[in-house]
Amino acid sequence: MKMPIVNFDEHFAEYMSAWMKEHENDYETYDDMENDLPKIYMSFLNTRASWLGSVTPGSYFTQFEDPKVLVDWMNQYCEERVPLPEPLLEQIVFVGKPCEKRLLALLQDEESDQVAVMTSIELLREMNSTLPKMLYINWQLNRDEKDEVKDNAIESLSIMGETVVQSILQTIGKANDAGQEALLEVLTHYPFNEQTFQLALRFFKERKEKRALFAGYLAKLGDDRALDALIEASGDPALPYLTFIEIRNAIEYLGGTCPERNYDDDPEYEALRQMDMT
Repeated sequence: MKMPIVNFDEHFAEYMSAWMKEHENDYETYDDMENDLPKIYMSFLNTRASWLGSVTPGSYFTQFEDPKVLVDWMNQYCEERVPLPEPLLEQIVFVGKPCEKRLLALLQDEESDQVAVMTSIELLREMNSTLPKMLYINWQLNRDEKDEVKDNAIESLSIMGETVVQSILQTIGKANDAGQEALLEVLTHYPFNEQTFQLALRFFKERKEKRALFAGYLAKLGDDRALDALIEASGDPALPYLTFIEIRNAIEYLGGTCPERNYDDDPEYEALRQMDMT
């Protein structure tokens, strides 16, 4: 069932324009008016609107509680490229748990609009939902280095709680390199786990082009057993200056002492030195 698509942003712009004309003498500067934007927006939400049949914008979507109606409505806004009304998103979160399965179904549909997918991830995160846990983990198994949707899912996994740890550890071996790195980053958000430490240490030793990244993870895990590998890597003659800095920071964070090095002839060091001098 198609629901009406109303551009709330356009109507707020009209409301704002009328407000500015009516109150232009109340403000000394435009910045003063900008500071009042939250108050103006609240006034907009609570003012009866003819374009909504005399219902206020803030209460319009509260008439609807059917998860299918609300989530499909959100998806319809995305497909028609009309800005999503905040009150619609707030109503989905308010209805809460009944909307979770509908949002998950949207995420599982490979034909779903990307904006709707990103919005669904954010709504489920706001609901503190763990329902999409395995979907988010499985998304990482074959991913590109850069992927905004899957990065958004990683952000959710990072705050879902320790229940994700064992699921990730059981799955991470099936992931490609980018997926393993993303999932390891999630694991570092949780209390120390021996398997997590061993993974981070192994990746640090094996993936030399990413040593700066994994040095940071080892520091975050806080286990000084990583010091030997970090100190050994700090002496690599081919070690770039910026990677050396990250490794040195990790060594010092774990209570070790990093050997001194001279990088006077290194292009990265020289470029940074020139920046500091300007």
